[in-house]
Formats: sequence, C-alpha cells, structure tokens
Amino acid sequence: MRILERTLSKESKIKSKFIQSNILRTTHTQSNHFQPEINPSYRIQPHLLQSKGIPLHTGLPQPDLGHNICTLRELREYLPLTHFQEKQLQKVIERHPMSITPYYLSLIDPTDPNDPIRKMAVPSPMELNTRGSYDTSGEHENTKMTGLQHKYPETALILLTNKCAMYCRHCFRKRIVGLPNHEILDQFNDAAGYIRDHEEISNVLVSGGDPFVLPTRIIRKVLEGLSDIDHLNFIRFGTRTPVTFPSRITSDEGLLRLLDSHSRSDRRLYVVTQFNHPREITPQSVAAVSSLLEAGVVVSNQAVLLKGVNDDPDVMASLLRGLVRIGVNPYYVFQCRPVKRVKHNFQIPLYQGYEIVERAKAELDGHSKRFKFIMSHRTGKVEMVGMDDERMYFKYHQAKHPRNRGRFFTRPFSRIAAWIDDLSPTKP
Repeated sequence: MRILERTLSKESKIKSKFIQSNILRTTHTQSNHFQPEINPSYRIQPHLLQSKGIPLHTGLPQPDLGHNICTLRELREYLPLTHFQEKQLQKVIERHPMSITPYYLSLIDPTDPNDPIRKMAVPSPMELNTRGSYDTSGEHENTKMTGLQHKYPETALILLTNKCAMYCRHCFRKRIVGLPNHEILDQFNDAAGYIRDHEEISNVLVSGGDPFVLPTRIIRKVLEGLSDIDHLNFIRFGTRTPVTFPSRITSDEGLLRLLDSHSRSDRRLYVVTQFNHPREITPQSVAAVSSLLEAGVVVSNQAVLLKGVNDDPDVMASLLRGLVRIGVNPYYVFQCRPVKRVKHNFQIPLYQGYEIVERAKAELDGHSKRFKFIMSHRTGKVEMVGMDDERMYFKYHQAKHPRNRGRFFTRPFSRIAAWIDDLSPTKP
C-alpha cells in the first residue's frame, strides 16, 4: 500500500492586507514573571482566515493548505521586506522552501523584526550559514528500510510524509521536509511486518514531516495496520498541527472519530506536539488540544530551546504553565540540534540552556516541571542534569547501545559548547 502523497494542492492566492492580530500580548507582571496577557477584545481576524480559505467551523472536509504563503511575493503583502532582504531570502527558500499557514502568519507582529513567532516561520539570511550536519541524531544509520528507523529497542519510527502544515525554520529534519528525498515510507505493509516481527518494540512513533497533513483515510490505514499488533503498548503521532494549523483537527470530525475509536481504555493514542512560545497558546490551538483530549488522546509537548524565541526563563516558565493549564504534558525541552542552516540561527550554549531551564523550573509547580532537558544525540537521548564551575553532568535517558543505558558521565565546563561533541574530543 503506498501511503505517501508528496504533493499538496496549490490554489491561486486570495490577496488581503495583513491586519496585525496580537492574540496574546506579552507583559511582565509585578512579580516579574512573564505572562501571556489575553486581550478579550482581540482574536484572529475572521475575514483574514476566511479570505485565505481556512474554515472557522466544524463538520467540513479536511482543510487544505493551498492558501499557504510560499513565495516572497506573497509574504511581502503582510510583512515589510527590503529589496536586499528579498534577495537574501530567495537564496534561502531555493534551498529550503517556505510555507506558512495564514493562521500562523496572523500571530506575527509585523512591526517587530525580532518577533519570536516570525523567527520560527519566516526564512532568515542566517540560514545561509552551513555549519552543522543534516543528520545530527544518526537517523541514516538506524534506518532499517526506507521510512522506518529502529534506534532504541522499544521504539520504531515511521516517516510517513515529507510535508508539514508549516515549514519551521528550526526543523531538525530540514534535509527532507518539503524536498524530494528517498527517506519517506512508501510500503506500509513492509514496515508493519517489521514491527510485528520485532516483539521488543513496544511503541511506534509516526512522524515525518507531519502525518496529520495527510488525508484522514491514510491515518486510518496506518492505525488499522498497527492496532492488531499485540506487543504494542501505544502509538504516537508527532504533529505540530495543533500549533500551526489547528483547523486540521477541529474541522475534521472524521479524524476525531477515528482517533476516538483507536484510543482505547487499555491502549491509548498519544499526540506529541511542539509549542515553543506562550503566544502559540491561542483560542484556536486550545480548541484543537481540547478536541484531541475529548477523543481520548493523551497530548504531550516537546519544546525546543531556541535563541530569540524562548531563551528566557520567564518565557519558558510561562509556556510550560500554559501547557499544563490546557491539559498538555510537558515531556521534553530539547537543546537545539546542530543542524546545518539551523545551528547558527537558533542554538545557544549548553550552560546557558541549563541555566534557563533551571530558572524556569524555579517558577513552576511539580506538574509543570516533569520534563527533561535533553539532547537527541546519535548515541541516545542525553539529559543534562547539572553543572558547576568545573564540570557538566549528563545521564543517558535513552541509549542506542545497552552499555550506555542510564549511564552518568561528566565533561569539562564550557561557556561555548552547544552540543556534547563540542565538549571533548572523546564522544560519550
């Protein structure tokens, strides 16, 4: 069964001038804690969304992405760009395409060139810097067949599509998203057979790209093909649609019925999403999360620590409090990976990341700080657990090789290292 649909329909663009929306304005309270201030008179501008073909009510077929902003000509109708900026950005999107949903675009403050929402969505000339690697976590070496990875004994990873609702500029799979490649699954039955034959696999992560941009009938086939494998305890979908394209969830009752039917009391479905800033917690994204929860889906969040987005303890604390408030479990805060065309723009030093995380935790209750500060290294998921003036301390949370499981290790303190490999010539 071929499951990949590599192309998304591209309709003619309906033009309308951007009206600044500011769903959530940020302010500092008297307690000096960063808080999202909800402006009750302010919402996403309905005419902007409707003019771009984004449905605002339920019961419709799956909304399409045909009105995404994909060219600089379209982008400059909403955000000011100089001629020099356009020339630089054109070089970027020729290598790594741009695609922004009208909904997510409406969260950007067009008067602020350093807006954190803009930084995650709009290309930057800093992406012309090619330091880093396109495969920082060793995905190629763990590929068992096209589109199926098996790095940790308990987990199989399926890459279902190379498309996303929005092409995040910090994406760690920048090598495949929106680009022709040979890493996406095209024979689902073979992948399901591999999982069936390897009884040590207790869970499957369905990712990409973003599997929720595929038609619901494709998601149905995946769930039907995996649900009868007795040794699977749960199935996860990695999707950012609750954040970037919430109408995909709230407008498709068929998807919600499907998820509800497969998220059983004895084996739940999980959605792992990625909120990175408190301004992404909007009435629309909250509605998408609520729809998933009502369908019996467990929702977790994997944030990424990003320079210029959430590299502030008050912002991070506000994000994590907001997630718990709406029923999303903070799962990981990832150190940004040293990905080519991402590292220079988004990565911060490890010591600084640890300080941000610890200062954020000091503001949080127990539920909000259950997450771990993690690096997804080629040898495993490595948690940074401490540091002093001389050493940094780490522990394997997950490991590719049995000898590393749970292993604690240290490295000399560094103010410039942003990844384990930067700390010492000897890899962990």
